[in-house]
Amino acid sequence: MSQILVVGSLAYDSIETPSGKSPKTLGGSANYFSLAASLLSKVRVVGVVGEDYADEDYQLLEKRNVDLSGLEKVKGKTFHWEGFYEGSLNEAKTLKTDLNVFEHFNPKLPEAFKDSQFVFLANIAPELQLQVLSQVKNPKFVGMDTMNFWISSKKSILMDVLKKVNVILINEGESQMLTGAANAISAAIAISKLGPEAVVVKRGEYGFILYHREHGFFALPAMTMPEVIDPTGAGDTFAGGFFGTLAGMDRRPSFEDMKKACVVGTLLASFTIQDFGVKSLAKVNMSALKSRRDEYKKTVSFEKDFVEI
Repeated sequence: MSQILVVGSLAYDSIETPSGKSPKTLGGSANYFSLAASLLSKVRVVGVVGEDYADEDYQLLEKRNVDLSGLEKVKGKTFHWEGFYEGSLNEAKTLKTDLNVFEHFNPKLPEAFKDSQFVFLANIAPELQLQVLSQVKNPKFVGMDTMNFWISSKKSILMDVLKKVNVILINEGESQMLTGAANAISAAIAISKLGPEAVVVKRGEYGFILYHREHGFFALPAMTMPEVIDPTGAGDTFAGGFFGTLAGMDRRPSFEDMKKACVVGTLLASFTIQDFGVKSLAKVNMSALKSRRDEYKKTVSFEKDFVEI
């Protein structure tokens, strides 16, 4: 089983959705990713938190055997985001972003982390993503995420990162923003020409599209969930399930491997949206994951003679 290195944020989020409010709930890309990936593989975290980061929040990852030796605790407050969702819950509206200790985050990998075979560059500044890659010795498979802020403000550096990764996991709107494409299909093809061999476009309630430049497309809907409490972190959870699956296979991922990994990411994301922050995801075990897989299989598969042509 290969080790996964994730570099990203550990945060407290204050979230309001039509289902209610949750002030200062645990969040951050590295937390969602690690809780998902650690069900399937071994995870190493590089990040920074403030003095207010609670002991029980450390323990949440430690109980999953996540290696936190790359997590710094420094003077000041932990990164805090405040936002709300309306209507379809497809997009968060930001009210306030307090970077706090994250503003001066300078990712330094412990020596023991530099041999990580699987690397996920979560949603951090592209120059920091490059800084991480310069410290990793010989990774087998590298993935990244990004966001509209980096696309609009640091696109040239972002392009440099894209040339160095195997896969990007990006939401639909940002894929179109990055490429100017009219839809997710065209955007995925365009992004693959910028460097990554594979592109995963995350489409929220509509599922995902996986594109590989040699093998083409694979797409499935999201898990059918009658109620969504909070979609925050679903994309990072998807990434954790995706990378956890691939690292657990302990080989250079094939297109078939990536297809399976997308399904696992989809299943785990369906847990995250059932409560605020990481609360639901933190309770998931392999038994629950397998049960949800069986439910999902009923909605996406059919016998070969079901459609007669």
